Amino acid sequence: MATLAVGDKAPDFSKPGDGHKTLSLQELRGSPVILYFYPKDDTPGCTQESCDFRDNMAAFQKVKAQIIGISRDKVKSHDKFVEKYQLNFPLLSDEDGSVCEAYGTWVEKSMYGKKYMGIERSTFLIDEEGVIRAIWRKVKVTDHVKDVIGELQNLK
Repeated sequence: MATLAVGDKAPDFSKPGDGHKTLSLQELRGSPVILYFYPKDDTPGCTQESCDFRDNMAAFQKVKAQIIGISRDKVKSHDKFVEKYQLNFPLLSDEDGSVCEAYGTWVEKSMYGKKYMGIERSTFLIDEEGVIRAIWRKVKVTDHVKDVIGELQNLK
């Protein structure tokens, strides 16, 4: 598993997303990127986090930042999630887990004493040059987007 730190070059990837559009991190160079990993489409915490990003899009657009959500859900699931909540940014499908592995978000979790592998809710702020400028791991959804906006404003 990768252990990324602030100052590291963000691992590039190319993955299919909602609407069957493939997107790579390389394509987004020149503007800041907020890359957030979430466990599952249309679950309470993931829905709140995604809608918080959607509802604060104006703050991200002000600094020309791109938002990308990644989970291991299939593209079809992303299509439904985007449509249901009118999400205004791409969701990418990492079915094989390669991006989760590269960013160190595929971890052992525990619920009710059972251990299992899953996505650790995490967010990476990547600058215009593709360098990681902030990392949030084990994200608590409440106020997370405000924290990301604050850190993004510190980039300028």
